[in-house]
Amino acid sequence: MSTPSTPLPYGSWPSPVDAALAAAHDGHPEYVGFVGDEAWWTEPRPTEGGRRTLVRRHADGTEESVLPAPWNVRSRVIEYGGQPWAGAVTDGTPLVVFTHFADQRLYRYEPGAEPRPLTPLSAVGGGLRWADPTVLVERGEVWCVLEEFTGEGPADVRRVLAAVPLDGSAAEDRTAVRELVPERHRFVTGPRLSPDGRRAVWLGWDHPRMPWDGTDLLLADVADDGTLTGARVVAGGPDESIAQAEFAADGALLYTGDRDGWWNLYRDGIPLCPREEEFGGPLWKVGLRWFAPLDSGLIAVVHGRGATALGVLDPTTGEVADAAGPWTEFAPTIAAHGERVVAVGASAHSAYEVVELDARTGHARVIGAPHRDAIDPAYHPRPEERVFTGPGGRDIHAHLHPPHHPAHTAPAGELPPYVIWAHGGPTGRSPLVLDLEIAYFTSRGIGVAEVNYGGSTGYGREYRDRLREQWGVVDVEDCAAVALALADEGTADRARLAVRGGSAGGWTTAASLATTDVYACGTIIYPVLDLTDWSTDGTHDFESQYLESLVGPFAEVPGRYAERSPAAHAERITAPFLLLQGLDDVICPPAQCERFLARMAGRGVPHAYLAFEGEGHGFRRADTMIRALEAELSLYAQVFGLNPPDLTPLELTE
Repeated sequence: MSTPSTPLPYGSWPSPVDAALAAAHDGHPEYVGFVGDEAWWTEPRPTEGGRRTLVRRHADGTEESVLPAPWNVRSRVIEYGGQPWAGAVTDGTPLVVFTHFADQRLYRYEPGAEPRPLTPLSAVGGGLRWADPTVLVERGEVWCVLEEFTGEGPADVRRVLAAVPLDGSAAEDRTAVRELVPERHRFVTGPRLSPDGRRAVWLGWDHPRMPWDGTDLLLADVADDGTLTGARVVAGGPDESIAQAEFAADGALLYTGDRDGWWNLYRDGIPLCPREEEFGGPLWKVGLRWFAPLDSGLIAVVHGRGATALGVLDPTTGEVADAAGPWTEFAPTIAAHGERVVAVGASAHSAYEVVELDARTGHARVIGAPHRDAIDPAYHPRPEERVFTGPGGRDIHAHLHPPHHPAHTAPAGELPPYVIWAHGGPTGRSPLVLDLEIAYFTSRGIGVAEVNYGGSTGYGREYRDRLREQWGVVDVEDCAAVALALADEGTADRARLAVRGGSAGGWTTAASLATTDVYACGTIIYPVLDLTDWSTDGTHDFESQYLESLVGPFAEVPGRYAERSPAAHAERITAPFLLLQGLDDVICPPAQCERFLARMAGRGVPHAYLAFEGEGHGFRRADTMIRALEAELSLYAQVFGLNPPDLTPLELTE
């Protein structure tokens, strides 16, 4: 028999999900791989300065964090980073190379010994950076992406494929690093070698394209001296995005491309499983992987429409057999060894964990970072997948997380406050997975709606392209349409709607406050606020021309940049807001926030600004995440008239 619920106003429910608990469970395993027969991966350590460690799963099933603090396995290539490590076995011992975040040098690690640097430091600009490595023991080298700064400006940079000696001879000598092929593209991924070692394949693209707009698939021969010769484009182009390329065990070229509107898998240019779903995604980080060829000729795949599954594709029949299990979302990281597949999966009721699939039996099991309920699951959100109707009758995908508490409901007739969450990117997607940040609000009686607005990935290129030249329009309209639909159907209180987001979601939040009257307040997190500044040396190289497609060519429509920028129209913002920013952010620099606040000064709009030292683009330290989450709750409490029992006050100034 269930326990009767006690009525309490929304926003006042006592919850065991405090900010410290949410912060401790932020982040998830990433970058899985094999070193011999062993599975290895990276894991976050929020309470250790936000570093990422490398975890080894021994043959007996025990786990070991092999790199203690302060080692931080994370690359800064294109600022978002990418695959930061790779390994092999030599003389029966693991040999691992990794990028250390603090100095961006490539290091060699062997169990029982201290890591040794393989690459030098550089005093020029952002220095030398490395990502997407492959350890070639037989050549005595690591093949990877080299990002080399040539000056102090964010655009003073070049990227090439490079070979780093494993013997450490390049640790103090840049000339000992061998460039594999002449510089050709502004951006590249790491090379993949054919099984016979005679060919290599990689991706390249140039400004103003982003990798989800169009990429070139390059194939080259490997000469006897280890250089790449005869590089030629064999697929892709300005209007086809190829997200990943690998060689099959028999030497066939496999890649994921969207020439037919969806990221599907191809073998030597022939589609293997043409479907209106995605077998790839946006290449925000160098070396993301959605498929892995098996020795048998089968292909392990992460695929889906919206949500993603882990499966095995038979290229001879085009059939996919999905792994059975509780997981309903898989991250873009996957590795194979023999017929073993390792990936990272989660669900609406469990956080991301490392999953191993036996491709022969179809059996899947958790082998690392197992989900353990940090609280009674009765406090977990109870999400719903929804499709709303937007302007012009267009579909808008969203995840609804209504307020939920095992012991409390609201008094009859009271409608709940709701916060609209706009994801970053904007070329990205909110996955439907257990998130204790969401539980932090829903368990207190505040609803959350994650909106995968037009421009989001997972729903085909046409849906993704809705945002072309419409950033600040379509995303704002779609979020508002969901918010108003929730109010109209009696799900949410029209007077207690908020909007929040980080990065591109911070832009959508600020733009929403500046151009609509839908929201009573907003939380703006490390945002873009001034398009003109951001497009003219105001950000890093990777995204420096992103606005050419999101807003339009600056040379042709400069007025559009000013018209859509919240920083240029501070007078339009009348709703209270919280602004959160990392002071080390080079993607969305704090200078934008400071100029925006200067324009808000004296306007009588209640607001707060919290800036965090040592934080970049995306908060990683537990103390930062705790303060930010508590401040956000305090904003909603003050604006919505809520009375949470564990409130940490936030002073709003005008």
